[in-house]
Amino acid sequence: MSSDFSPDQKRYLEGFASGLTAARAARGALPKGGGSEPSGPDAVHIKAQDATVAKGGKLNDQEKIKREQHPFDAYDRLKTQAKNNEAPKPADNFRWRYYGLFYVAPTQTSYMCRLRIPNGIMKHWQLSGLADLTDRCAGPYSHVTTRANLQIREIEPKNAVEVVEGIMELGLGSRGSGADNIRNVTGTPTAGIDPQELLDTRPYAREWHHHILNERALYGLPRKFNVGFDGAGRIPVLEDTNDIGFQAVEVRDGFGVESGVYFRLALGGITGHRDFARDTGVILKPEEATPIADAIVRVYIEHGDRTDRNKARLKYVLDAWGFEKFLAHVEEKLGRKLVHVPAEAIAPRPGFDRTAHIGVHPQKQTGFNWIGVVFPVGKMDTTQMRGLAKVAQDFGDGDIRLTVWQNLLISGVADARVKDAVAAIEALGLKTEATPIRAGLVACTGATGCRFAAAHTKETAEEIAQWCEPRVRLDSPVNIHLTGCHHSCAQHYIGDIGLIACKVDIGEEADPVEGFHILVGGGFGPDAAIARDIYRDVKSPEVPRTIEKMLKGYLAHREGDETFLAFSRRHDVEALQAMFKAEHGE
Repeated sequence: MSSDFSPDQKRYLEGFASGLTAARAARGALPKGGGSEPSGPDAVHIKAQDATVAKGGKLNDQEKIKREQHPFDAYDRLKTQAKNNEAPKPADNFRWRYYGLFYVAPTQTSYMCRLRIPNGIMKHWQLSGLADLTDRCAGPYSHVTTRANLQIREIEPKNAVEVVEGIMELGLGSRGSGADNIRNVTGTPTAGIDPQELLDTRPYAREWHHHILNERALYGLPRKFNVGFDGAGRIPVLEDTNDIGFQAVEVRDGFGVESGVYFRLALGGITGHRDFARDTGVILKPEEATPIADAIVRVYIEHGDRTDRNKARLKYVLDAWGFEKFLAHVEEKLGRKLVHVPAEAIAPRPGFDRTAHIGVHPQKQTGFNWIGVVFPVGKMDTTQMRGLAKVAQDFGDGDIRLTVWQNLLISGVADARVKDAVAAIEALGLKTEATPIRAGLVACTGATGCRFAAAHTKETAEEIAQWCEPRVRLDSPVNIHLTGCHHSCAQHYIGDIGLIACKVDIGEEADPVEGFHILVGGGFGPDAAIARDIYRDVKSPEVPRTIEKMLKGYLAHREGDETFLAFSRRHDVEALQAMFKAEHGE
């Protein structure tokens, strides 16, 4: 029958058939027996999906959405929805997260937009510009996140495109800050100014940031992915809670490699699933960080679980394969061997200062300081945003440095100008000093703006601080982390005291009420450990008094100047409960 067609007709039919195959592939319906080989930047993901189906697996809904239409191919529809002030359907709500937009109904009938700020460092004019954009298009405030990032909220659908494009016009971005992508790249907030740092993380975090932005194949992973760079500065980055942690270390002589400063590679952190990134024994030169991270992500793309969202993070590939097999695949991608050294090759790292993100601290540049500003659980209004930008411009070096502790630093303030800078900050209704409770108080958005949260976390955090500060006289910081759901955005498992929201049953004839499970004894870095359950189903109004009793019990029974962390780990849960029960809150 083919002889009945002219050459031009044959070419047309071949092209038509090829188009049908491509369309079916995009919808997740490749014909049995193959079809054309996937090509282009999305091919690696399509092949991974095909491999999953070929093994009898069923793609999860998010994988089907990505396959039906890649989010970056749907921008015109986002613009149409904005023009019509139209809320997204569920599939598009997932897609628009690739642009950093999260539609957060039913808690708010609006979008939240999450930015990308590599190493958490921005310029004063960018923060001021964000304040102006926020006033035009969103609620008049922003939140500092636990990834040294900013979120703006209450964005009506009609303003979504203006927000995304306005962020880009400020030299920032939101692309890939949500959904199954590599999230904001964290780094030491005092990079380049810290007296004890081994390495300035800024160039390496920025290189990885721009590599992600310009490589479409690195979007659409099996699940979200976090990367952190720690230069051994005084403020911890929590790199051991990331999928990839690059930790600056000094390698000693006598171990078969040139001595000097390297990154040590840790993999698989996900504290919401009760695991820290584990040391691989691999060291790398700092300039190798981007190609090695790229190879790691590509192995994960090919072998991460695309059927079960709860088992899709890198940790689960490592659990199934072991580190040796996974690193062998990474080496195959790189085309060379990785460098391993024993633990004794690594010199001791400088310690953290758990208060260095608050207050005035001398920089390594003689005569200059950074100033850590305190926010009420990470929130600042647009007047404060513009005011802080002005302080950075007038008194500092113009940089705004966000931290994973939900606050920011103003750097480059000369000794002679510190007093005036602090006064300008205080005139904005903010502080540069904090109690040991407030200095380590971390809370996610909670039920005010997140549909997953079971309770109001920021509000409860503020109630804890207001209740406990006049009643408990602490002399060392106690980190208290409140998170609203199992996603653990506030990392409750690593807090000295951790709280995760829940619904508390109060009887058959009444609806459950907001509450929290309380944990104790979590830590990070050299103190890394997952916190243990101590109380279940504590109603929200009872939480501040419960924390008061815990802190008073600690002060009454500690040994010397023992920290809360050391005290809580020295006793089992039953003993702690007995000591805390003996304390009577007001």
